[in-house]
Amino acid sequence: MRRILVIGIGTGHPDHLTLEAIRVIGAANVIFVPTKGEDKAELADVRRGMIARHGAAGVKLVDFAVPRRQTDGVGYRQGVDLWHAAIADIHERLFLDHMAEGETGAFLVWGDPMLYDSTIRILERVRDGGRVAFTVSVLPGITSMQLLAARHRIPINGIGQPVTITPGRRLSEVFPQTAEAVVVMLDGEEAFLAVEDLETEIFWGAYLGLPQEITIAGRLGAVREAIVAARATARARHGWIMDIYLLRRPATPPAAETTGL
Repeated sequence: MRRILVIGIGTGHPDHLTLEAIRVIGAANVIFVPTKGEDKAELADVRRGMIARHGAAGVKLVDFAVPRRQTDGVGYRQGVDLWHAAIADIHERLFLDHMAEGETGAFLVWGDPMLYDSTIRILERVRDGGRVAFTVSVLPGITSMQLLAARHRIPINGIGQPVTITPGRRLSEVFPQTAEAVVVMLDGEEAFLAVEDLETEIFWGAYLGLPQEITIAGRLGAVREAIVAARATARARHGWIMDIYLLRRPATPPAAETTGL
């Protein structure tokens, strides 16, 4: 039976691979490399660099184009479902055409495969199709959330405080109504601009782990325009951007103790 490895590779820095990830990259017969057009060619190049450094001699690299998600005329969930179905069809063909029985194939997944990534769900679709049999092993990776906290030298949570993780399109539903600290991912619309309390703290980072890394932190009212400008400049320069940020309510001093007489 074929074996598929889903390997979290962190945020792109080669030193952020786990020892387990390095070991299994070296054990793969075939590694599938997604391509998303010339404007994101750098992402594929990062993967190829890791494979060159840690892959076995003679490992086969197979590039495949990732289709764009349909957004016109369909709702968000329907668009994602159609997109995943199209990618699942591509994966099925890749396995049949490029893997023999008993071989191991691998996908190198940005960050951690369990957090805002759909590789596992798509592989489940392929397996449910019944045309190709395989097992799946998943290896965790360092997340951009972890690296964001490390770069800003902060804990993600306050003492005894929960943390919410959300895509940008859902930010207004949870912050500040139900969450005191929220990590925002997949925010193409700069949802932080709609936060009314300008004393809110923001810790922002883009391209974390890569040479072009940028970080900005401060009160929202003081730094939000700088973040907008930095995003626009970086996107124009590189053709793509991956960023993440933490929002948290401003710290308030503890109430003064009173003593009854």
